[in-house]
Amino acid sequence: MIAAMANLLEYDIYDLELASVNDNTDLRKLLIETSSKSIIVIEDIDCSLDLTGQRKDKKDDKEDEKDPIKQMEKMKKKKKGSEVTLSGLLNFIDGLWSACGRERLIVFTTNHIEKLDPALIRRGRMDKHIEMSYCCFETFKVLAKNYLDVETHELFATIGRMLGETDMTPADVAECLMPKSDEEDVEVCLKKLIKCLEDAKEAARVKAQEDARIKAEEGHI
Repeated sequence: MIAAMANLLEYDIYDLELASVNDNTDLRKLLIETSSKSIIVIEDIDCSLDLTGQRKDKKDDKEDEKDPIKQMEKMKKKKKGSEVTLSGLLNFIDGLWSACGRERLIVFTTNHIEKLDPALIRRGRMDKHIEMSYCCFETFKVLAKNYLDVETHELFATIGRMLGETDMTPADVAECLMPKSDEEDVEVCLKKLIKCLEDAKEAARVKAQEDARIKAEEGHI
């Protein structure tokens, strides 16, 4: 999707890994050096830095200063990786928007939006929230048309039912539909997708049972 945006707008793409940036000053330098008419992509922002909104009040900070163990842990974290902070990122985003927001787009991706600080994802900073959901039957039909040049088939009903029962991304569906050789016709590819859906459903069932078992064991501790 990002590539499509860049092609449509004729913008450059910058892929920024926050974990490799030393501090807020370096972050500002990097982003200011990006060209106008560009898309700045920060992927998996929930994993890049501690931007989860777990803020401490002044009382907690004073208590941490008195605790030598917590001070040592803080020093280890500083030596270990990036010192870019949430406030530093927010300040830059606001500054970039006010200076040249019309010529730059910032795209954040995350698998856990609930973990992010509300200040980061509020309207005005992230103007558009797009959920990349699992594949539905309508999306499957578009993929089948694109990859197999078929608009209807007797196996469509089975696939539609299974897509309603199983979570699978459009990318995984496309991978199953894509012919690997000239010998794989439409029916072979559709049956391959059905097998993938069956495997995904079974894997989800096993995982749910395992999660329930772990939860039950934790409840008895």
